[in-house]
Amino acid sequence: MDDYDLLVVGSANADLVTAVERRPGAGETVLGSDLAVHPGGKGANQAVAAGRLGARTALLARVGDDAYGRLLLESQRSAGVDTVGVLVGGAPTGVALITVDPSGDNSIVVAPGANSRLTPGDVRAAGSLFEAARVVSTQLEIPLETVAEVVRVLPAGTRLVLNPSPPAPLPEEVLGACDPLVVNEHEARVILRGAGAEVPAEPEDWARRLLALGPKSVVVTLGGDGALVAGPDGTARVPSVEVDAVDTTGAGDAFTAALGWRLGAGDDLETAARYAAKVGALAVTRAGAQVSYPSGEEVAALDAASDATSDVASDETGGPVSRGGAR
Repeated sequence: MDDYDLLVVGSANADLVTAVERRPGAGETVLGSDLAVHPGGKGANQAVAAGRLGARTALLARVGDDAYGRLLLESQRSAGVDTVGVLVGGAPTGVALITVDPSGDNSIVVAPGANSRLTPGDVRAAGSLFEAARVVSTQLEIPLETVAEVVRVLPAGTRLVLNPSPPAPLPEEVLGACDPLVVNEHEARVILRGAGAEVPAEPEDWARRLLALGPKSVVVTLGGDGALVAGPDGTARVPSVEVDAVDTTGAGDAFTAALGWRLGAGDDLETAARYAAKVGALAVTRAGAQVSYPSGEEVAALDAASDATSDVASDETGGPVSRGGAR
């Protein structure tokens, strides 16, 4: 039996967050709230999100030998994540500077720090972690050459989930290993343009063009419009869950982690994306990234509440109801 449901290879940052009435324009200063410091980074976020859901999770990352690094390690361990693959030293811990506006939308600037020192050699040295994992999830807040090495060491039968954030053109060997490639609208456009492909108007067409570049499957997240899944058998829309958004920071990471875990558990892509949409929705109802992630019990409670609402609506209208919302 595999030791890990999910191995996450990626970044670990300290998130420095301030709330603003509006984000500043060029040359402008805007006052914000008191600064809050949270554990973050796309890799660390995904690992904590999966651990909170109950997945057996490990993280391969690098942090500095500093207070931010200790904060990140403690957050991982408290979520039940195995930190044997977290390397310490070589540079200060990465930092993300985040502003959040009243709608919950955010803008982020990342100083990579130790994340940029996670090397292909570190990946090769962690071979036992890859051999023990059902699914490997990674992102682009670490060097692209390191992501490419993840593809090269991936054992046969282990599934790769890639969220190319921040977006960059991807080599064929990386695109061809993705199952799925998980992108939002901006990431889809960057990858298509980087491959010299035309960017069509409809998400279904984005997904088809992305599939033509080599991924085995594609998931396009669409914010309040839910998500789109695409594979050899066609495309399907996954509805969002209606919630009151407080802060979208890290919600995409929660979605991707839940998706990877459920795929490794045997769910098909659409079923896994429906579960992931619920996890992402719960994450935006609280401030922060890792501190906002729900437990498996909270997701189950959301399912139960949704089922009860559907039953009442069916009784009153004679048919099912549809609900929209935010990721």
